[in-house]
Amino acid sequence: MSQKAETTVQARLSVSNIGGIDETETRFKPGVTILSGRNTTNRTSLLQSIMAALGGRQSSLKADADEGSATLEIDGETYSRTLTRQGDQVAMNGDPYLDDPELAELFAFLLESNEARQAVVQKQDLRELLMRPVDTDAINAEIESLNEEKREIDDRIDELAAIEREIPELKQERNRLDTQIEEKEAELSEAKAELDAADTTVEDSRERQSVLEEKFEELKELRNKADRIDRRIDSQENSLDALSEEREELENELNSLSEVPMGEVESIESEVQQLRGRIQELTSTISDLQTVVQFNEEMLDGDASEISAALEADEETEADELTEQLVSDTVVCWTCGSDVESDQIEATIDRIRDLRQSKLEQRQELESEIDELQDEKEEYEQQQRSRERTERRLASIDDEIDERRETLDELEADREDMAGQISELEDEIEDVEQDNDTYSEILNHHKRVNQLEIEYERLQDEREEITEQIEAKESELGERDDLQERRGEITEELEELQTRIERIETDAIEEFNQNMETVLSLLGYENIDRIWIERVQRNVREGRRKVTKNVFELHIVRSTDSDTVYEDSIDHLSESEREVTGLVFALAGYLVHDVHEVVPFMLLDSIEAIDADRIAGLVEHFEQYADYLVVALLTEDAAALDDAYPRITEI
Repeated sequence: MSQKAETTVQARLSVSNIGGIDETETRFKPGVTILSGRNTTNRTSLLQSIMAALGGRQSSLKADADEGSATLEIDGETYSRTLTRQGDQVAMNGDPYLDDPELAELFAFLLESNEARQAVVQKQDLRELLMRPVDTDAINAEIESLNEEKREIDDRIDELAAIEREIPELKQERNRLDTQIEEKEAELSEAKAELDAADTTVEDSRERQSVLEEKFEELKELRNKADRIDRRIDSQENSLDALSEEREELENELNSLSEVPMGEVESIESEVQQLRGRIQELTSTISDLQTVVQFNEEMLDGDASEISAALEADEETEADELTEQLVSDTVVCWTCGSDVESDQIEATIDRIRDLRQSKLEQRQELESEIDELQDEKEEYEQQQRSRERTERRLASIDDEIDERRETLDELEADREDMAGQISELEDEIEDVEQDNDTYSEILNHHKRVNQLEIEYERLQDEREEITEQIEAKESELGERDDLQERRGEITEELEELQTRIERIETDAIEEFNQNMETVLSLLGYENIDRIWIERVQRNVREGRRKVTKNVFELHIVRSTDSDTVYEDSIDHLSESEREVTGLVFALAGYLVHDVHEVVPFMLLDSIEAIDADRIAGLVEHFEQYADYLVVALLTEDAAALDDAYPRITEI
């Protein structure tokens, strides 16, 4: 909402066959430029030409031409627009200043039909118009995306907190294993010493002892394998238990999900397409009505004098015709060629405006209905996605359960085979014991050493496994700082997004209220104490539902001679006061959306309802915000403005 940057660059405009202009070229200095003259001097047509070069969509092609153009040179760049007649339509092509003219058309191109100006008089939804350039759907989608990311981060941080709580227990378990390993190591060392001592007392053949040692080593290896198989069996059984529990939870979740009616999504899509078709038809009608209004306004203003002249039944000179229009309230009807009262045509234009407004409201209702249908469709699709995701996970779990059961069967078979081998080897060792009682004590020592070695290695494996778990969990904790930093960024982004709309609303109200107070004081409207906007919440209907929305409520405060303060209606304002209020509302939108950063021109037209001295004050107030302010005025109104302002009187 900063003010304009000072510029010294002149802009040059070349025009051909736009509005009532044949050919013209003119320059604009930074600051205010006055288009001064009477009606039928193509002032509005020149403004339309500027709009065309800047990217506006409301410019008209000269009635007797098949092609027109507007070229704007500014700051070393050239921007152009070509208008080409194609049957009943006029196509616009070229490389204009703006790719999207919405902001400029709402808040910078302030001709009589400008929506922001008319919104106040026609009691339209001021907030909707001011917030229209803000893509609230995109903001809400971004908010939802960030909230989802934040939920995922929170879940992960909670997981890491749980992991952090597990680490001390794992370290305590590792310490316990260290103690057991030390004890087992000492016990094993003692058992080996006893075995060695027993070996020295034996006087029999060392060959038999060697055979026994080989068998004990083989027995040890078999028992180690059996132990590993037992642990794998335990792991598979634990996994199967966990999978069975998850499967039960998923089945319960699936049963709780509503079944999406067959064809419901397709039906909604079909209905949305039909509504969009109706919106397209309404948009075309609204555009046509706007063209009709604009054309009739030009005819009333005299900017299409050639058409008027062609409709004259007699052979009056152009000067006679202009004189007649200046002294008479009648004009030539451009549909039947007869003289009619200007008021009648203006009343017809008002009815067309009302019809256009009605169509706009219908379009808004259809758009609300589409939004509601899209929400319903998204809900169905979300339900369907949840159901499909759950069904896929169930199928995956079933496959995994089958695989693990198959693996478990194989492990149990291996374990049974291993048990048989161990039993056979133990029998062989028993046979050796029975063959020679001399080795009974040695065999017992070997058995004990063998068993202790198995237990020792098992403890070592358990310690190594726990150490790996601790290292893995500590490694996972390393991502916590990054997660918390990202969470802080998301919180800031959410705060900015969630308050962006409210800030824009607040800023717009503040801009309007401050500028309205300044302008009322500047222009000397002494019978008005204050005109201001308040943001309030209202229950409004959108399609088939009621929602709570913020609305902008316009207040007009007056006071009597006895200092009694009361609130008045916009209907009781003079035409001058209404015009000023509409222009200030447009200015608020201009400032809150930083339109001066988007387009360098602001255009003013059809402000004759305001008296000349007040026009001068209004122009002076608006001048501070736009690089180029181009104002179309009648000669007598222009006389009240600063002589230093450049004037264009011939177009």
